[in-house]
Amino acid sequence: MNESTSDLEAAAGTLRTWLGEADRVLITAGAGLSAAAGYDYGDEDRFRELFPALYRLGLRSRYLVGVPLPPELWWGYWAVHIDDIRFSPAPNPLYQRLRSLVGDKDHWVMTSNVDALFARGGFAPDRIFTPQGDYGRYQCTTPCTPTTWDTRPLVAQLLAAYDPATGAVTGPLPSCPNCGGEVEINVRIGPEFVDEPHLPAGRRLQDWLATAPDARLLILEFGAGFNTPGVIRWPGEHLTRQIPHARLVRVNPTHPETPADLAGRTLSVRAGADHLLDALTVPHPAPDPTVAP
Repeated sequence: MNESTSDLEAAAGTLRTWLGEADRVLITAGAGLSAAAGYDYGDEDRFRELFPALYRLGLRSRYLVGVPLPPELWWGYWAVHIDDIRFSPAPNPLYQRLRSLVGDKDHWVMTSNVDALFARGGFAPDRIFTPQGDYGRYQCTTPCTPTTWDTRPLVAQLLAAYDPATGAVTGPLPSCPNCGGEVEINVRIGPEFVDEPHLPAGRRLQDWLATAPDARLLILEFGAGFNTPGVIRWPGEHLTRQIPHARLVRVNPTHPETPADLAGRTLSVRAGADHLLDALTVPHPAPDPTVAP
């Protein structure tokens, strides 16, 4: 259940104040932010539209981790999914609104999302830390090397061999350019995940946090629940405890709760990011000149 209109407006007012008082902003985000932007992995209707063959097999959402599929179906799924999520050419309006919200504040992004929507929404790519990987890269499954490769030509090749009626790709399946073995998308699923491409951004973020320990830091957390709380949710709470002048705004329609020991330095907003941004951008009514102050 979302906040009432009055509660949401009050939360938006507090956020405006805190944002105005902040020296720095750290935006942290989980899957709920992309869902609010229209990329809901649990959307059954969109799944049926994109993957009719898989739908006929009884599958109902993009949460396919652990579902055994023949390789030709698996790669057909990945090609369509990544093309839809990662390589959609247009920037997403919600992410653009979020970029406008932080304006010229000194800011960073840390997200478990692997869809590059922050970069496409106007955020500086060199200030985005994606510890869970990136749909834009693929890697050796073994892995035989810490190198990763650009997914775009791979997806184009797979889509050219994809049959929507069967959901399968025909012809040779992807292989490692280095050893010839199997490959997978560079996302954190198991211990084979190659994290080297993402570590430099993580180190730059740590340096940024350390360079101004007395700064008034505002952490804006969107859509981070308990699927992987150790990636976004708990680190945000830890930073708020460790940095004396930090504040945490947690925006989540189902799990907005914040720890009791951080009372007075947190704001819980039981809403999706889209609803909060709507409340933030609603123009305030102009004063009636006929009414005396």
